[in-house]
Amino acid sequence: MHFFLILMVVLALGYGVLMLWYSLGWKRLKNYVPVPRMGTTHVTVIIPARDEEDNLPPLLEALKQQTYPADLLEVIVIDDFSTDATPEVVRNAGAPNIRLLQMSQMLDKQQRLNSYKKKAIEIAVSQANGSLIVTTDADCIMGPKWIETIVQFYEDRHPRLIAAPVSFYKEDNFFKKLQSLDFMTMQGITGAAAQLQAGTMCNGANLAYEKDAFYDVGGFKGIDNIASGDDMLLMYKIYNAYPEGVMYLRSEEVIVRTLPVDTLKGFMNQRIRWSSKADKYEDKRITWVLMLVYFFNAGLLGMAVAAFFLPVLWPWLLILLLFKVTMELYFLLPVASFFNKSGLLVWFIPGQIFHIPYIVIAGWLGKFGSYQWKGRKVN
Repeated sequence: MHFFLILMVVLALGYGVLMLWYSLGWKRLKNYVPVPRMGTTHVTVIIPARDEEDNLPPLLEALKQQTYPADLLEVIVIDDFSTDATPEVVRNAGAPNIRLLQMSQMLDKQQRLNSYKKKAIEIAVSQANGSLIVTTDADCIMGPKWIETIVQFYEDRHPRLIAAPVSFYKEDNFFKKLQSLDFMTMQGITGAAAQLQAGTMCNGANLAYEKDAFYDVGGFKGIDNIASGDDMLLMYKIYNAYPEGVMYLRSEEVIVRTLPVDTLKGFMNQRIRWSSKADKYEDKRITWVLMLVYFFNAGLLGMAVAAFFLPVLWPWLLILLLFKVTMELYFLLPVASFFNKSGLLVWFIPGQIFHIPYIVIAGWLGKFGSYQWKGRKVN
């Protein structure tokens, strides 16, 4: 028991240092304030879509409302063998710069791929007219200055890849509020880690990269056998080639909003999919960080179970939980302020009952299990 307690204290201290490090990174990351001007870069927005007839209309409307010149902006929706009216929604979008590509016209439906999303993006990039590729998801919406601000940042700083903020919206129940808190934490870490150059993260719902950089690193070659990772694994390829060329754009104008999932099963499948690439990063700094987070949470869960049989563990468990909550809240307070979601923090402490077990289960199944995504089983 003494060895276990010592191990938990060591893990807790490591976790505390990590959260303080991220807090420093977020504090150093300043909001981007562009000089008012219009960019000149040709942009292609790529949206992989599978059975998204309900989600696409508000996204396409948001894209039609962009302040960036329409003659410099192209939108490609790449349909991934949809069984609903997704293609018709795109065809009826009513904007000349929005076009549809269909994988069904380029691939055999029976052909088995390890990552349909990577293949969809690869096809769309090959057809793109823009020199700057911007990706988002079909269930997202964004403000009118999204593309304009990304381009201003790109032309000011000349990055090869830009990671940008993503936030949940329409959190209309406790379950969705917990998802939003968890996702907001990951977004804060994304920005902080980029600022510290301590391993970088990103999300494909709000990502931009040069078309030339995509081809310079061989696109998804070498990572196309991994079901997930069309965003982070590609980012690491570009980071390896251009260490100074990966940046994070912190601006309220570019926040992309996406929907939380409705069911526990859908949530677990999503998180298992995300965690499935944990040991695939060439930059092992993030792998070590994920291992620290996983084993600290697994230790807390194991301690909670053991405390029912060994009551002497209860004080230790409560102290470690209080330490964890304090360090996380210290990091989250300014992050929540940026995303205008400080009100969600009242759910943070009760959410720990859900958060700790999910980290342990999703991390384990991400390594050793399988999941369902877009109607497909992935091992």
